[in-house]
Formats: sequence, C-alpha cells, structure tokens
Amino acid sequence: MTDAIVMGGGVAGLAAATALSSLGLEVKLFEAKPFLGGRATSYPAPGLAGETPEIDNCQHILLKCCVNLRDLYRRLGVAGEVEFHREFYFIEPGGRMSKLARGVLPAPLHFTESFLSATYLSLPEKALLGRALAALYWQRKRRRDLDSISMLSWLEGQGQTPRLIQRFWRQVLVSAINVELDEMAAAHGFQVLWLGFLASADSYEMGVPRVPLGQLYAAASVRVKVQAKAAVEAFDAQRGVCVRGQWHAARAYVSALPAERLARLLPGLPVDFAAFTPSPITGIHLWFDRAVTDLPHGTLLDRTIHWFYNKEQGRYLTLVVSAADVLLDKSRQEVIDLALAELREFLPEVGRAKLLKAHVVKETRATFRARPGLEAKRPGAVTPVGNLFLAGDWTRSGWPATMEGAVRSGYLAAEAVSGFLGRPAHFLLPDIA
Repeated sequence: MTDAIVMGGGVAGLAAATALSSLGLEVKLFEAKPFLGGRATSYPAPGLAGETPEIDNCQHILLKCCVNLRDLYRRLGVAGEVEFHREFYFIEPGGRMSKLARGVLPAPLHFTESFLSATYLSLPEKALLGRALAALYWQRKRRRDLDSISMLSWLEGQGQTPRLIQRFWRQVLVSAINVELDEMAAAHGFQVLWLGFLASADSYEMGVPRVPLGQLYAAASVRVKVQAKAAVEAFDAQRGVCVRGQWHAARAYVSALPAERLARLLPGLPVDFAAFTPSPITGIHLWFDRAVTDLPHGTLLDRTIHWFYNKEQGRYLTLVVSAADVLLDKSRQEVIDLALAELREFLPEVGRAKLLKAHVVKETRATFRARPGLEAKRPGAVTPVGNLFLAGDWTRSGWPATMEGAVRSGYLAAEAVSGFLGRPAHFLLPDIA
C-alpha cells in the first residue's frame, strides 16, 4: 500500500509530496490538469503553440522573506533558476521614475535614502509615511484587533492621505495579497510590510524565475509518482481516492485542492467553505517588434496595470493586474487596448512599436479575499477524518494566499502526516523575524 496520496499538484500539494518523499515514504500525487503548479504554472498558450515557448499564466515572484518557498526550490534542485533583484522601480505617468533600494542604514531604516530621494511622494507624504511605518513597527505585536479591522481603516486612522495610500500602500499591498485595502485584514498588511520591508535589509529582494514556472516543478516527478490529467472523483477514508473509476488506497491522504473543489468532494467537512470568496488576477502578455524598455520590471502608479516584467530583452512584457475585478467583464481586446494605452504613458517606445501578438489570462479564482475575521475560519492540517489532512493556500498557514503560504500549508500537512505514520518530522521553517 502507498504511504501517502496527495490530491492536487499545485504548490501546496507539491510541497507536501516533496517533504514526505524526503523521508523515504512512497508518495503518489494526482493532478487534474496536464501540468503541475495549479494557479502558478506555465503552459503553451492557446493559439501561440509552435511559435512561442510555454508562458506563465501570470508572473509570479517571491521575496527573500519567503523562506519556505525558497526551501522547496532547494529541495527540487531549482533554486538557481530564480534571479533576485535589489532595486524596484516606481514609475509615474509621463515616465518619471524613482528607485527603491536599500541604503547604508541598518533595518528597519534601510530604505531611508530611497524614500528621501523619491519623486512620486511629496515631502509631507514622506513624513506621514514614516510616521505610519513607525506605528506599524510598534503596534504589530501590541494590537489585538488587527484581524478584525481592514488595512484601509488602519491607514486612515494613521492620517494617511488618499494619494499616499494609492501611491505606496495600495501599490505594495494589493500586489502582494490580491485584495483591495478595504477588504484586506490589517493583520495581513502588517505581515507583508514587516517581513517583506522592515525586518531585514535584504528581505524585500524580489526573486523572478528565469524559466517558465512549470520547469521549476518538473523535478518533483523524480521524487514523487505523479499522475497528471487524473482528477480525484471521490474520497473514502477506507477505500481511498477514486481516479478514472479506479480506487487507490494509502495509509494517509492529503487534500491540496482549492476550497471550492474540496467542498464538492467532501461537503460534510466542518469547514465554512462559503467564507472563502475568490479574488482574480489578470496576466497580460505582449510581444513587440522591438525593445520597448531596458528595465527588468516596474510598478506603474495611478493606473490599472500594477506591474510589468521584461521577459525577452524588452520585446516581450508580461503585465499584472491584482484584485482585477474591474477587468472581468472586459473582452480580450478591451484588456489589450487598455494595457497598451496605459503602457504608452510610462514607456514611450510602446507608442512607436508594433504589437505582434498578445495573450490575456484571467485567473478568476487566483486567491481568496483575505477579509477581516476570515483567519479564524481557515482550517488547520488535521481533520476529523483521521487519515485525511489538508493543505492549500486557503488553509491556516500563518500567511495570506501566496506561494509562500501554499508551501507552508504543504509542509504543515506533511508534518501532520509524518506524525500519523509514526515518522515524525519537522519541515516548516520559521519566519525571518
């Protein structure tokens, strides 16, 4: 009999399966799609096959504070395929640019020089921002209501102006947590700012994979018996999982399925599945006949597009819109037209270039909305079904719905399974601070 079966080959399922296989356990993983990675993966784009290598459904990045995701890449032998960047570029309409990078002062003051020289914030705004960051630093362990209030209400309570909220707080936090500030639990906003920007001088450094995301996960097949295009149709604690009409049994099971899929598979679990409402991300891929920028990436202020990433010497850009509700009802062409119109305001060469092809990916269920009060409803790894354990970025991982949160949940599930099988092990790495 197989030691463990993992349902779902997204980042959480891969983390659980990889951790358990490191103990010498026999692990099988079933994934419904033809590729691994779930909502953070790559594939040949429809209509572009044969002329374009596989593309990421959306650009996914990590920060150096994502210690468990980095550990998973190390376990898979692909850590060297992630390039870390020390400079962020904030670009205003018209093209004026400010650079965010650590300076000579120690954390948490390492961005002082960057903020003093930034042109996208006024001097009074910088003073207000500094005051709020200091308040965040002191309140993060003292306030007990941060999960019950929104990040926006906290910011307004700190006297942050609408322009400052739009140009700094929203630009950073919505990109990280994929929900607008009025729906975001302040606890998650605090966590991102503390771990990603204040706790360490290098924790903010941004890792961008050099290869398509799918290539990062391919190594998992060496350690785990992976069956793709194999959706789990039913689960029974005694019989196991049913895939393509055949039952597969194991000593333990890990569900790394999204909340909505697990709700259909096991509606009797004591989980408030309805509380986990989705928030979309849109990825826009644009190929030009010439280079339109030499920047590796940039965050675009005051517009719909949040980020662009340079994928091919400036001739191929991927754009990201987080919390992309505003784009859901727009047609493919409307999204492309909007993207080009906004890019021309920041990168003048776009107006002189010819668009060769484009692809739009609307990930409608990219993450859950990390609203105030939701944290208490996120289930842990252990379930009332003795041999069934849960993973997934929507479960209680200690992080919001990010790839780091997904890996953390997979490691927590693997720890619970290893104890259940009499092989107790520890996989989860602690946060940097």
